[in-house]
Amino acid sequence: MNTEQRVYVAPSAIHGRGLFARVRVARGEYIGTYEGPPAKRDGKYVLWLYEGDAVISGRRGLNVLRYLNHSERPNAQFAGFDLYARKAIRPGEEITINYHPISV
Repeated sequence: MNTEQRVYVAPSAIHGRGLFARVRVARGEYIGTYEGPPAKRDGKYVLWLYEGDAVISGRRGLNVLRYLNHSERPNAQFAGFDLYARKAIRPGEEITINYHPISV
């Protein structure tokens, strides 16, 4: 199942538009990959990966994963640029991440 079959973009109660589960996503299940060209500077939809305090890579999001909103209690997290469910996510539930630096 590809990313667009798993998720969709819709208005969010958190902020603007958000990313929502189209189907049930099990804990630990792969949701999708943050796709786009390398980023050289910060901007809209840029995802940075860190190793300790150092930035090791950035990517400007071009696919639907760019609509992920922040939560202090996220239900998904990145491993590199791949997104996985931290817990089971119900159809229609907004998929969220914690925007704090992502270490690899």
